[in-house]
Amino acid sequence: MAAYVGILVSDPWLQNQFTQVELRSLKSHFHLMRRESGPLTLADLPSKMSKLKVIGESLTEDEREAFLRSLYKNLKDEVDFELFLRVYLKLHAHASAKLDTPAKNSSAFLKAAATTLLHTISQSEKASYVAHINNYLGEDKFLKQYLPIDPSANGLFEIVKDGILLCKLINVAVPGTIDERAINMKRMLNPWERIENHTLCLNSAKAIGCTVVNIGTQDIIEGRRHLVLGLIAQIIKIQLLADLNLKKTPQLVELVDNSEDVEELMSLPPEKILLRWMNFQLKKAGHKKIVTNFSSDIKDGEAYAYLLNVLAPEHSNPFILTVNDPLERAKLVLEHADKMGCKRYLTAKDIVEGLPSLNLAFVAHIFQHRNGLSTRTKQISFLETLLDDAQISREERAFRFWLNSLGNSTYIDNIFEDVRNGWVLLETLGKVSPGIVNWKIANKPPIKLPFKKVENCNQVVKVGKQLKFSLVNIAGNDIVQGNKKLILAYLWQLMRYNMLQLLKNLRFHSHGKEITDIDIREWANSLVRNSGGHTHMDSFKDRSLSDGIFFLELLSAVQPRAVNWNLVTKGQNEEEKKMNASYVISIARKLGCSIFLLPEDITEVNQKMILTLTASIMYWSLNQPVEEKASSSSDSENGSHSETSNSTLDDAASESSLE
Repeated sequence: MAAYVGILVSDPWLQNQFTQVELRSLKSHFHLMRRESGPLTLADLPSKMSKLKVIGESLTEDEREAFLRSLYKNLKDEVDFELFLRVYLKLHAHASAKLDTPAKNSSAFLKAAATTLLHTISQSEKASYVAHINNYLGEDKFLKQYLPIDPSANGLFEIVKDGILLCKLINVAVPGTIDERAINMKRMLNPWERIENHTLCLNSAKAIGCTVVNIGTQDIIEGRRHLVLGLIAQIIKIQLLADLNLKKTPQLVELVDNSEDVEELMSLPPEKILLRWMNFQLKKAGHKKIVTNFSSDIKDGEAYAYLLNVLAPEHSNPFILTVNDPLERAKLVLEHADKMGCKRYLTAKDIVEGLPSLNLAFVAHIFQHRNGLSTRTKQISFLETLLDDAQISREERAFRFWLNSLGNSTYIDNIFEDVRNGWVLLETLGKVSPGIVNWKIANKPPIKLPFKKVENCNQVVKVGKQLKFSLVNIAGNDIVQGNKKLILAYLWQLMRYNMLQLLKNLRFHSHGKEITDIDIREWANSLVRNSGGHTHMDSFKDRSLSDGIFFLELLSAVQPRAVNWNLVTKGQNEEEKKMNASYVISIARKLGCSIFLLPEDITEVNQKMILTLTASIMYWSLNQPVEEKASSSSDSENGSHSETSNSTLDDAASESSLE
């Protein structure tokens, strides 16, 4: 099968202004406009581009037309795809200038989709991430032939091109995310094997909470520096903040005084907990200023000096607080950290310049190395009860990562807190069912007045009923109050609706009819049976599914080369079942399925997660023939499995980021 090239344009400069995901979305929009009106001219664009985000929202049709008249003498000129891209860039820049919104630096720790509007990268950040990779992966049996990487050079962007390093880095951040049996690992990979690794990497990154809306496999293959660094930054951040919760570090309960404060602490994102911990230690050290950020508040190095003195007084320098030069003080701070055994994530210059991502990483590493909290936790019985409540289910985790994968404006750290104003739910509804939300009556964050939140959540419930969700005796105020059971029930129905609609929209298979759970089950059983498999699924709660064999046979049926049966166990005990389940998830992600379940969801036969897994495989499989036929006949897109790898269940909604 031919190697994947992606969408190409003749001008290299123009090609480099967009990611493959953006090119795919814009090309789809371009073809839609041509299908609606035939050949396009410049005069058609002001009205036709109204649906494109930023351009459509920020400029009126008259403003778009006036701007184009100032650029082009003859608006009757016909528009091909490359001219359309150039017009898009110019209009986008014009709209951004009007809004006075500079492009975001995508090399920082990201919470939003990566952007290609700014291509500069921070050399300090790159050096820091390279040092982290060298530290944590330097002894890896496969990677040690390529490590250490030189922080001052650009070798990182070459090494990531086969996808192996990124997959391994994800496993460092969240151990066990990727079954290494699924990674293509050898010195020389063919293009197909590289694409599989990148697809596995990106789908696994989503599954641990990364936002990768505008990053495609081709961007990694091309070594696009700002996008690669943005992804690496998110993975490292997840690793460094992993212990900042009460489940991993119950000693954090020392930061609060009573049970109500414990609940508040549990609702905070990891960065806020890290700040609270830092201020707790600074107060003990006698530092009177409150640190509210990892930038301007720590630039003078004073807070660091107090923090390290209270955590490791045996290495303190009595002159550190008397030094007047911030740069000199920063150097002494790093010397102190070195004596503690903390790995450096930044330079003295980075401290003085207040680089937030690197300072956050530095403080997080200090916390991991020595948090200074008591080993005797108070209120331990109450804490255990709360932890059970906070970790309600793996489903909550799956819903949270699914929402984050859609590229919404708000990153979800705590589902029960972050959906209470209704905005994220409205955004998600707007993505899975375009046009159904009445944005004229929606209240955009920040929302201070409680009744405005209720208004949003009332619309969430109303729209849910329009979509035929089961919402008996549920009101908007239940969401505002953070009713966990009802929020999870709503999110499940929303996620399920999204899956079924995407399958329904594959009209060449569904003929536009409603897809049901039974259709999905019968499709899977039929495929396994016709391919010579020996297993069968009676229902999505069939206990025989716990050994993972049925799903391995299903994956082998949709892609015969996907499963290496020499690596599959018989599934006769819990350990073997978990090994198979882990392999199932990684192979599905490697094919292109965007799924958020854990191995335990298969071994324990979690009915909801089993349905999402089967539906994801079905969507990917049914999408394949059309993608291949279309790519072989349209505008330089060479057909391959990789192009559809990025068209997964959540991406079908998230690619609307340009529209």
